[in-house]
Amino acid sequence: MNQNIRNIAIIAHVDHGKTTLVDQLLKEGGVYRANQQIEERAMDSMDLEKEKGITIKAKNTSVHWKDKIINIVDTPGHADFGGEVERALRMVDGVLLVVDAYDGPQAQTRFVLRKALAHGLKVVIVINKIDRDNAEPAKMYDKVLELLMELNATEEQFDAPVVYGSGRDGYMMLHLGDEKKDMTPLFQTILDHIPPPFAKPDEPFHMLVSNIDWSDYVGRIAVGKILGGTAQIGDAVFVIRHADGKRVRAKITKVFEFTGLGTRETGSASAGNIVGLSGFEDIDIGDTITADENGHALPFQQIDPPTLEMQFCVNDGPLVGTEGKLVTSRQLRDRLMRELKTNVSIHIEDSDKAGVFNVKARGAMQVAVLVETMRREGFELLVSRPTVIEKTGPNGERLEPYETVWIEVPDECVGAIMQNLANRKGRLTNMEKLPHSTMIEAAITTRGLIGMEIDVVNATSGRGVMSHLFKEYGPYAGEVLTRITGTLIATEGGETTAYALVMCQERGKLFVGPGEQVYEGMIVGENPRNEDISINAVREKKLTNFRSQGEGVAAGLTPATKLSLERAIEYIAADEFVEVTPKNLRLRKRILSATERRKAERSGKTG
Repeated sequence: MNQNIRNIAIIAHVDHGKTTLVDQLLKEGGVYRANQQIEERAMDSMDLEKEKGITIKAKNTSVHWKDKIINIVDTPGHADFGGEVERALRMVDGVLLVVDAYDGPQAQTRFVLRKALAHGLKVVIVINKIDRDNAEPAKMYDKVLELLMELNATEEQFDAPVVYGSGRDGYMMLHLGDEKKDMTPLFQTILDHIPPPFAKPDEPFHMLVSNIDWSDYVGRIAVGKILGGTAQIGDAVFVIRHADGKRVRAKITKVFEFTGLGTRETGSASAGNIVGLSGFEDIDIGDTITADENGHALPFQQIDPPTLEMQFCVNDGPLVGTEGKLVTSRQLRDRLMRELKTNVSIHIEDSDKAGVFNVKARGAMQVAVLVETMRREGFELLVSRPTVIEKTGPNGERLEPYETVWIEVPDECVGAIMQNLANRKGRLTNMEKLPHSTMIEAAITTRGLIGMEIDVVNATSGRGVMSHLFKEYGPYAGEVLTRITGTLIATEGGETTAYALVMCQERGKLFVGPGEQVYEGMIVGENPRNEDISINAVREKKLTNFRSQGEGVAAGLTPATKLSLERAIEYIAADEFVEVTPKNLRLRKRILSATERRKAERSGKTG
């Protein structure tokens, strides 16, 4: 064992303060110079993470405290990125379970804690945000203990130490009422309670690859915890592939240690440390690196399988290539296969149609992040509505995934949410009255959950909070109606005019404004009734000697509703696509021609 190292992961529900807590640990661990500008949520380095305010990728860092190295893995809190959490837990010996002192344990708290307990990891409970209005830290600590009992924690795991404090304000306390000073109580608890990494320094070098990093200078970097021996530059090693068991010779060209907000090169690294190694032409998560020619592959625990499937297709619309550079089937396929190298929770398959790829994932948000990343890289593509991945039961019965959903809503909105759940065939399992709201717990099919978040936002005027977690595969629930509206479909291509849109908006809510490019088959609005209506959004005003072109046109034109990518993916029906380009999001029918659509409807092939 290496007594000078501690390896921990920070786990929590989304928005409970993990990344802000890491900021404070970095600050007190001496990462920043005295006069250095301190960036908020420094570990959220991706542009998308900064914009959405959530962690998407698990990231490594380390702080030095009292001559000890504390390696920290910051993990995502959203259920869709559970794969990142699961592989991060393989590198550590303990976890900091961060719980909001007002919200208490939530859906993802249950998920990440269950995984940590299954790995046999030691737990330190951090009751965070005790400075919030109406915070109840003592009550939330009791709820965490109840959750530990429910998840069958061992006696040792149940006796987890607890600290209280505020990551934002930079203090932690061993007991409520102690002096609010600094983060020392948390650092000391980590050193006292989290064991040093179990490693065998006298054995030949071996390491399981838990993550893949990338550098423009050295290419792929294998990240993992050294379980035995020492890694040195120039060492000859063998890579045992997880996919096929093949052994490939390689040589370590660089060794990286995680320090503060970056990495630094080092000559060697000892057993127990979390490091990055380069020198491998092709290496994947789950591979084993060993110096022993006869060494065996280390066990790689399979992560939870995906529950949703969608299609990524080559853009075949009339505006293809006008806004993006990467539009071909080969470019799309290469990019998706590259994603497989670093994202173990996504599965990608070629379909029987040219230019169409089946992408399986944990949830719509996970796919939306991938698509958003691709559009920023210059890709144009079409994305279908998610469909659930069904299974066949032992007696040949049809099974589909079910989830547990928790919805916290204002008391006056409970009726609307209950009605929405009933429409989606959700089954109420629990209801709890909170000080200023009501918590609804229900079991619902994953199909019924698609698009529900925006319904909750609309029904509660943005005050509702929803989280969900995969429960089990259960019997097929029959038809579920998730969209009760129809669409307004453009009959002609061209540039929209204010004159045409003023008349079109009498039919429903518009998704386009004046001066936008549309084409036949593009969805330009929503019809409140459950039917599609064809409209002309490019009609121009006939001019006379008495009427000017702009007279009275703009008056009464309601601003267009613009859907986010995630919302658009959940909004579309089975016979529709989201067209994604670097500059625009457009909704469209799969079959653009109205005549061809009618033929397909008659033959029953619209989807």
